[in-house]
Amino acid sequence: MSKPSALDLATGLGGQIAKDDVVSAVDKYEKYHGYYGGDQEERKANYSDMVNKYYDLVTSFYEYGWGESFHFAARLKGESLKESIKRHEHFLALQLGLKPGQKVLDVGCGIGGPLREIAQFSLTSVTGLNNNEYQISRGKVLNHAAGVERTCDFVKADFMKMTFPDNHFDAVYAIEATCHAPDVVGCYKEIYRVLKPGQCFAAYEWCMTDSFDPNNREHQKIKAEIELGNGLPDIRLTGQCLEAVKKAGFEVIWGKDLAADSPVPWYLPLDKSHFSLSSFRLTAVGRLITKNLVKALEYVGLAPNGSQRVQDFLEKAAEGLVAGGKKDIFTPMYFFLARKPLSDGQ
Repeated sequence: MSKPSALDLATGLGGQIAKDDVVSAVDKYEKYHGYYGGDQEERKANYSDMVNKYYDLVTSFYEYGWGESFHFAARLKGESLKESIKRHEHFLALQLGLKPGQKVLDVGCGIGGPLREIAQFSLTSVTGLNNNEYQISRGKVLNHAAGVERTCDFVKADFMKMTFPDNHFDAVYAIEATCHAPDVVGCYKEIYRVLKPGQCFAAYEWCMTDSFDPNNREHQKIKAEIELGNGLPDIRLTGQCLEAVKKAGFEVIWGKDLAADSPVPWYLPLDKSHFSLSSFRLTAVGRLITKNLVKALEYVGLAPNGSQRVQDFLEKAAEGLVAGGKKDIFTPMYFFLARKPLSDGQ
């Protein structure tokens, strides 16, 4: 299935939000962040509403720019963005040691790009957990188009309160998703609960690195831009992330910032100084064209009022991500592999 067109993007923007309500949804979403700040505790307390509004507003933009997999990837020289994303997903599947026929959980699955790729690569059955109705409905359409309805499905639920029984899955993974959790220990504990003893959980996490200085105003601004543009209540340090995995009961097998070893910078697709035909829609020229198209479609009434504001905060997010990457204070791919003990104390 081809990527959506600019018209698809604009007319589909808003997900389950009625066209007349997009402006109020943007108002409420931006209020959570106070446009560079806001009340972090309020964001955590209302994370479900905040994240749902975020993905209702931005999913069409994400699919338009990135395709079906909404994540970054370590990239080799000469490798396309699409190829690097697939390899990134295959790497995770190999680290989990997935075997044909196993039941796997994708926590925070988006529209299911990684879910479909990993299921086909490993011959496993993958369930995608998502609390956003629009993304699930879109994912089901894409599952049907890919012919994977029998092995891939979606469940609508909050990852802080999963509806699955204990010890249910053979493996669990999360790709740039649990960064939305207001309480990461609580989230990891839920993952621990639904995972079978002796099996593994792997994740790519968004984190601030050890180079981040919380007292540096420029660093604070970059962090706030990333939070605003990506629906995040907060961004944890890599050390805090790993400590949370242990507090949840897991045995950490290994963890590392994979962005540090990427031959091509992970943020390159969003860097305005870079041009690539393979990821044209993400380049400065591509984004300018999209901005003008959305503006025109909003003006003539084909796109809902507020569409341009959504793109504006996504543009700020891109600027924050690039700045965070260049200063080495942020990574979108802190990877860890953890194991649930066979029994307490093992």
